[in-house]
Amino acid sequence: MKSTKDIAALLDEPACEHNKKEKSGCAKPKPGAAAGGCAFDGAQIALLPIADVAHIVHGPIACSGSSWDNRGTRSSGAELYRIGMTTDLTEQDIVMGRAEKRLFHAIKQAIDSFAPPAVFVYNTCVPALIGDDISAVCKSAQAHWGVPVVAIDCAGFYGTKNLGNRIAGDAMVAQVIGTREPDPLPMNSPLNIHDVNLIGEYNIAGEFWHVLPLLDELGLRILCTLSGDARFREVQTMHKAEVNMMVCSKAMVNVARKLQQQYGTPWFEGSFYGITDTSQALRDFAKALNDAELSERTEQLITREESRIKTLLEPWQARLKGKRVLLFTGGVKSWSVISALQDLGMIVVATGTNKSTEEDKARIRELMGENTVMINDGSPKELIRIVHEYHADILIAGGRNMYTALKAKIPFLDINQEREFGYEGYQGMLELVRQLALTIESPVWQAVRTPAPWRRVTSQERSNG
Repeated sequence: MKSTKDIAALLDEPACEHNKKEKSGCAKPKPGAAAGGCAFDGAQIALLPIADVAHIVHGPIACSGSSWDNRGTRSSGAELYRIGMTTDLTEQDIVMGRAEKRLFHAIKQAIDSFAPPAVFVYNTCVPALIGDDISAVCKSAQAHWGVPVVAIDCAGFYGTKNLGNRIAGDAMVAQVIGTREPDPLPMNSPLNIHDVNLIGEYNIAGEFWHVLPLLDELGLRILCTLSGDARFREVQTMHKAEVNMMVCSKAMVNVARKLQQQYGTPWFEGSFYGITDTSQALRDFAKALNDAELSERTEQLITREESRIKTLLEPWQARLKGKRVLLFTGGVKSWSVISALQDLGMIVVATGTNKSTEEDKARIRELMGENTVMINDGSPKELIRIVHEYHADILIAGGRNMYTALKAKIPFLDINQEREFGYEGYQGMLELVRQLALTIESPVWQAVRTPAPWRRVTSQERSNG
């Protein structure tokens, strides 16, 4: 079980914007703060996209039992990550002190059944409270079977989902990264190949595959995306990257900072949402790598791709220009999606900042002005009020807000991990604009807003009383 000192160290993150303003660091856990996402939830969703690993949840069935594909990430091959594995602790296991033994046998079953390159074990509240030493069990299992077994001590009561993200990243730096060297570079390549990492990129709906061909064309070899469509052997090699791009700073900024401290790897924060930000991210790679030839190739690629996608977007932009959007999300999407919408000529009337850092909020102000409306209250009543007050044409938010919007007869587009469409990169912009147009222009909204036939009253009927 993590000590108070360990948790305080994770909250006191030097690279986090909070620490530049407050001595106390990031917000401390408060009673009830884990509602809507605890530390276990944050750790699991941060690492679950590592597709070839056996992910075992050590705890009662309610934490993660009989689950399948519980995150919207996509894999280009391995699918072991989609299987929900749990030790399914019962009252008898806890009373009789059998929880650690069950974990040991669960690891054995996972190795025997699936032969994974590694096993990840996630601690939860109950085994943490009874004092299970999952690190000792994992070390014993690793010695016994010769397969890496990584302990992720992320009991839900430690704090919020964001803390869990950092716990997961810390486990990767401490136990996995640096344990293998990358594969040799291809011989006689016409390009000067550079090794890079992406941190906080989850490949939701396969959207990173819109960007990967561009990076390949520029000669940027992705050692690892932590953790979208990643493999265990890739995570092991992250220490050899020349530069890291932080896609979501709220999630695993501690990974970028520690890789810089331990291996001297520089990092920058960027986004692949929208034409402007995608182009800027590619330029930032070239700038960080200090390669003149790469910079020249990058500008040529940007010119070509921007010209191509703007031509394809023209007929859609005419239909969306001036439409008003309420964006309720958080983290990097709270500002990166604004940029994408502004590229389309749309007006963002307000944006959510519930999971945003101070740096995220600063970027929002830069994009929308100092008097922009930032929303922390995501209650259905408040969202509907803002939609009506600011005359929003569409609500863009996470899946949990979908039924609020539909019941209020408001067009809705899912932007979070449950979505079915990828919006990253130049090609992703085309998908985003298509989904926005289809949603806003759907005839269903006019139909549901029209009074039902039996409620329509003619002027003659009104005059007759």
